[in-house]
Amino acid sequence: MQTSIDQTKWYDRIWASFIFFTRLPFWRFHQPPKECYQSVVEHWPLTGWLTGGLMAATLWLGSLYLPYIIAVLLAVVVRLLVTGALHEDGLADFLDGFGGGGSDRARILAIMKDSHIGTYGVIGLIFYEFLLVAALYSLPPLMAVWAILAVNPFSKMVTAQLIMMMPYARREEEAKARVVYRKMSWQAGVSLAVQGLLPMVWFIYITKVSWEVVIFIPCIVMYFLYMLIWHKIHGYTGDCCGAVSLLVELTALLVICAL
Repeated sequence: MQTSIDQTKWYDRIWASFIFFTRLPFWRFHQPPKECYQSVVEHWPLTGWLTGGLMAATLWLGSLYLPYIIAVLLAVVVRLLVTGALHEDGLADFLDGFGGGGSDRARILAIMKDSHIGTYGVIGLIFYEFLLVAALYSLPPLMAVWAILAVNPFSKMVTAQLIMMMPYARREEEAKARVVYRKMSWQAGVSLAVQGLLPMVWFIYITKVSWEVVIFIPCIVMYFLYMLIWHKIHGYTGDCCGAVSLLVELTALLVICAL
């Protein structure tokens, strides 16, 4: 299987990432081989360029003609529509599973796989969306635009390390999306770093914020989430990846607000 993935074209793997992580109709234009979906995480930050770009454009254009709070809300709605709330669904399942499953690994995994949303998921999503909107609203429009463009790919790059740090928690046939991500080669790791760090480096350069704080604190949050996931279920799931991505992104935005 590893060989068949490596024999696929690089652009097929990028197409697979856009199809997998967004609800835009890329599949109408190209259908990559099924094997490509095992490497979608390697181009996850690149999809952040797209989703973050659409979100940032909505915020900027909206701020020119509408009250700023409405522009912020529209930007969040656009991202939800573009991604199909994929990561928000993961966050809700993550909170339900880890909040209601106690220390029982099998119960946590069963709750996360359940399509119904529970109390922890509802409350968690409400607080997450409120904090996201509040963080963006507290920034000037141009700063908020640059922040979105930077933290969206960066959070995905940081979260992608989960698949290198621990195994998949379920069997492949039990995966919700019927996909288990493959471990990245060093070449894929370098590509991932470029995709995730380039917008953040540009943001730090133009805003002159403390790069140590903006980069270090979200990484610390990711590490503590990794420790929690490992302690509870000894492996990652797609829901865990989506939840960690959103929480790392929110952390980065809150740090920017604090600075």
